[in-house]
Amino acid sequence: MKRERLDKVLANMGLGTRKEVKQLVKQGLVEVDGSVATDPGMHVIPEEQEITVEGEPLNYKRWLYIMLNKPPGVVSATEDNLHETVVDLLPYEWGHKVHPVGRLDIDTEGLLLLTNDGQLSHNLLSPKKKVEKEYFARIQGRVTEQHVEAFARGVELEDFTTLPAKLEILSSGDVSEVRVTIMEGKFHQVKRMFAAFGLQVVYLQRVRMGPLHLDTTLLPGEFRELSEEELEQLRRHIQKDSPVQS
Repeated sequence: MKRERLDKVLANMGLGTRKEVKQLVKQGLVEVDGSVATDPGMHVIPEEQEITVEGEPLNYKRWLYIMLNKPPGVVSATEDNLHETVVDLLPYEWGHKVHPVGRLDIDTEGLLLLTNDGQLSHNLLSPKKKVEKEYFARIQGRVTEQHVEAFARGVELEDFTTLPAKLEILSSGDVSEVRVTIMEGKFHQVKRMFAAFGLQVVYLQRVRMGPLHLDTTLLPGEFRELSEEELEQLRRHIQKDSPVQS
């Protein structure tokens, strides 16, 4: 386990700036393994040692894996001058540490993973891994088997031809409902694929990324940490070539 400065650990947990947490230590409000800490620069192993602040235990986690049901109107970024971001939806002690894995358009809803595990994020987004992204969509217009066949071949767009994609028709009519599974995640890709056939996506929700499914009990804007089982499924899925940190 890695040793870290106490003031750095406290600051990373959102308890204040380095200057502010040093004051907490100097005021005798921080204990390590039952003893009052006197040196903000003392080295600790936060995963193994008991650290309390004003009597409250510090629940330290080096790696965070958070599932968010992204609502519309929120951007998949860590900061934005105009819009609320996905990290703004999280408590500060999480939000300032994590980043979104990939992005969903501002009006797209659904599954978004946020983490501070850069290796996992890289693997999930790597084209070599071909991690599937599955979406539920409502389409203005009638979706037919011809579209299913075209998606399976790959759709030619202005700047590239998509990899073969799976299109499943749930209902077909003036407004059709479908499921789409792609292995890329290029800008507006699903919308552009339908637009190539004169069809408009009027609602889009990501429901799966690799083996990770959206928790249907999460309302838009709600989030939770991944379970150990979900994390292990992700590890197995992407460890074909490179491991996930643990």
